[in-house]
Amino acid sequence: ALCSNPIVFNWMHRNMKDLIKTLTTENGPTQAKFFPANEESMLLPGTYKGKVAFITGGGTGLGKGMTTTLSALGAECVIASRKLDVLKKTAEEITSQTGNKVHAVQCDVRDPKSIEAAVDQLVDVAGLPDVVINNAAGNFISPSEKLSANAWRTITDIVLNGTAFVTLELGKRLILAEKGAAFLAITTIYAESGSGFVVPSAAAKAGVETLCTSLAAEWGRYGLRFNVIQPGPIKTKGAFSRLDPTGMFEKGMISRIPVGRLGTPGEIANLAAYLCSDYASWVSGAIIRMDGGEYVSLAGEFNDLRKVTKEQWAMMETMIRGTKGS
Repeated sequence: ALCSNPIVFNWMHRNMKDLIKTLTTENGPTQAKFFPANEESMLLPGTYKGKVAFITGGGTGLGKGMTTTLSALGAECVIASRKLDVLKKTAEEITSQTGNKVHAVQCDVRDPKSIEAAVDQLVDVAGLPDVVINNAAGNFISPSEKLSANAWRTITDIVLNGTAFVTLELGKRLILAEKGAAFLAITTIYAESGSGFVVPSAAAKAGVETLCTSLAAEWGRYGLRFNVIQPGPIKTKGAFSRLDPTGMFEKGMISRIPVGRLGTPGEIANLAAYLCSDYASWVSGAIIRMDGGEYVSLAGEFNDLRKVTKEQWAMMETMIRGTKGS
């Protein structure tokens, strides 16, 4: 029997519904007040003076955030994506804000010829880069049984092939020129765990991580470093419009994160700036999770018990103490 005392047993039975409700209800976290987002640059002004950074997907979202931070630290940035009008607007905005020139280069990372032309432009306007950030991405939610071959390729061509094509094109040129550089890829925490309903993205991002760790081992001899950031959920317009179009999942996301809030582009940008800087010259082949603790929160079998109140813990303790035998 769970408990030999019938009075205690009846009390526990009456309160069990409340305990179950607690464990299955998403309550808004209050701990976020202890973890305010700080998007101010943590590196010294001028850290990137004289350096060139090439950022794919640099016109919006995380790419824009990283470009802004690197530019503010003195880098000459070249941003690339398919939408030249968006790029030009972002480039002008950041240049005006930081006083350092940002160049816009049209590039379709799915097409090696387009990448070759974009890199030619990069070299013409700024020279070979000291920093390469593979940030171009695509994603949408869908039951996997509804995915077509074209839908699969839409994501994997951008995420995996695009990262590989950009890396190979620039890597070969850097090796030939005997110039060192820091490469950084932006993936996701579910590249490690896997995730339903975003299977093409999960598979492609996992491939990107293996690409980076493999090249960290192989191309270090040429002066090339490779690292990866796995962001947790960060609310950017582009990502959330395809991954949470109704807005119904955001509260649930936040409740799963021990820090109690979503991340911000500036926080990712700070980590990116460090990893690509000379301060991180001994960091290569690293995959760094930046998710407010979400991954470990989801991984632990009993982590939902953090929702249990003191009174409910007292009830469960009584139940446990009343248990006899194995």
